[in-house]
Amino acid sequence: MEESRWLRDVLRYSLKASSYTTADDKPPQADPRFGKLIEGLLFSRRFVLTYHIIILGIIFFLSVGHWTGKLVRWRRRRAMKLRTFGAEDEYDADAKNTTRYSKVDRISAGEVEGSSSSGSSTTEGSASPPRNNLSKDEDKDEDEETPLLHQENALHPLHPRRTMISYIRSFLVYQPRPIPFFNKVLPSNGTSLAVLAFIGLNVFYMYYHINFSSSETFVLADRFGLLFVANLPYLYILAAKNQPLKLLMGQSYESLNLIHRRLGELLCLEALLHFAGMVATWYQIFRPSGFGFIRFLTLKVTFLGLIALISYELLYFTSLASFRQRWYELFLGLHIVLQIIGLIFVFLHHSASRPYVGVSLAIFLIDRLVYRIGVKSSTVEARATIMEDDDTVKLSTTITIQRKPHYIFGKPITAGWMPTDHVFVSIPSLGRKHILQAHPFTIASRAPAPEDDTADLDLIIRAQDGFSADLLMRARSHKTLSIRLDGPYGSPHARMLLESCSTALIIAGGSGIAVAWPLIHHLLRTRRHTDTEVASGSTTLRGKRIVLVWIIHEGDHIDWIGRKALGDVENRGVEIVVPRATSEIGRPDLNAIIKEAVGIHAVERKRSIGVVVSGPDGMNRIVRNTCAGMVRDGLDIGIAVEKFGW
Repeated sequence: MEESRWLRDVLRYSLKASSYTTADDKPPQADPRFGKLIEGLLFSRRFVLTYHIIILGIIFFLSVGHWTGKLVRWRRRRAMKLRTFGAEDEYDADAKNTTRYSKVDRISAGEVEGSSSSGSSTTEGSASPPRNNLSKDEDKDEDEETPLLHQENALHPLHPRRTMISYIRSFLVYQPRPIPFFNKVLPSNGTSLAVLAFIGLNVFYMYYHINFSSSETFVLADRFGLLFVANLPYLYILAAKNQPLKLLMGQSYESLNLIHRRLGELLCLEALLHFAGMVATWYQIFRPSGFGFIRFLTLKVTFLGLIALISYELLYFTSLASFRQRWYELFLGLHIVLQIIGLIFVFLHHSASRPYVGVSLAIFLIDRLVYRIGVKSSTVEARATIMEDDDTVKLSTTITIQRKPHYIFGKPITAGWMPTDHVFVSIPSLGRKHILQAHPFTIASRAPAPEDDTADLDLIIRAQDGFSADLLMRARSHKTLSIRLDGPYGSPHARMLLESCSTALIIAGGSGIAVAWPLIHHLLRTRRHTDTEVASGSTTLRGKRIVLVWIIHEGDHIDWIGRKALGDVENRGVEIVVPRATSEIGRPDLNAIIKEAVGIHAVERKRSIGVVVSGPDGMNRIVRNTCAGMVRDGLDIGIAVEKFGW
């Protein structure tokens, strides 16, 4: 009975002990068996503080690396501009033998004249028929046997210059196949190694200086709980749209969101281990003293922690891809409600968690209320147009650009946007359930130039179910809709990659053209200031080669951009290839397209190549791995995959 009372005193002590508590503050007890227990609890509280030093150190070195790389890329762009004027004659001579893509080569004559057929989804790769289902005559159509890249001379073979460094770079770029059964898309090997290193750091902090004995099970369970709350602020800052990490490290929200998801899974595991450790403590120490399990669960501290645990575990299961894809709107609501419940009960559960919960709540409120609802929210009237495929809605509006000082971590849409940026769209008129919902879409129109007073903003939205299906139905009867925009959000990574390379290859799959099209216009505009004018008065690109590859599912999808617009950028020097629709000929050989597009220029001219891809996961993986193979052969290739999510 005396031992049971002392154990309850230890439990109360652990709830009040902080990193500043010393051994002199421990409760007076004569039993020496539990002295190490108190020492273990105090050590854990001090030890976890060093975890933050490690994390901040990593952020510092990554930030230094980012800004150093940014300086190097700026110098490279400057050198490219200086070389442009000194090598114009050489470039003109080479241009006679340079291959030009043409949209006419890839689109049938009927399509060029304007004929088209109704279409279906462009974003789901599985919707396109496999090539092995085609007849031999169809599969070997003369147009398909003709190389996508027409040239006078045959494609020169790539001469590998493989080194240990090129093998390492290639391995880091390579993206493995999805996990079987779960169909879980894996990131690149480089990203996976970074995630594993972060998990390894947490495992080290979980078990360092732990004596694996039954008497110290409570110390181990306490360590799990401490690491859970220590990671909470990082979980919320990685999820925030308006945050300093993007500026410091140059990482996109999408990249940080991937780390956020893995960290969320790790926290759910740590919370579960914390609860399991406490149950083991009850079984080993409290149960022999007659302390029943129901009594243990109904203790205030246990009950509060149990509610927090259930909230975070539900948060994990409702965030799985299978749940998100099937019940996306429900996921949006539960994601906010469950994390608020979890924060409240973690705060009440343990006094040591309150500073971390306070910081996490501050990050959440500043991001959601101050920036996303206050600073970056705008309501506009948009024109709703149903495209030729009868399954796509194009929202268009004109934004009046207001020149104001920049905000700390962002600006509203009225201050303009950059290529690849996206916005969150809310349309309350679709129904009550849509009032608080916000869905991300890439801005498909060109970004405004510094001298523009107004800019057209276009959003291409494919109807599937839920919000997009309701929008399509609404657009059939209403040509104008009031929409709320939250944004813009994005990263300069893809833009800076293409600016610093002498060959820019942009690959879009379906609605991924919303990423590619603004990038094309941005590159044309940035080169206009240093390019020379030819006699006809049109601007020709000198020094930088731009190639656009657009994979479409139906011929009608060309109208998302328009043949005239494609022809205009082609006349300004952009090389364009649009293979015939995948619904007609199956998926094109992207591996061959990429190698034809960059092979000669990478080897003979020793040019740096930037590749940006936006499309379905399967297409993104093919492009990434094709580039990984060329990196292994010694080519100077950088790749950026543009994706976004909630």
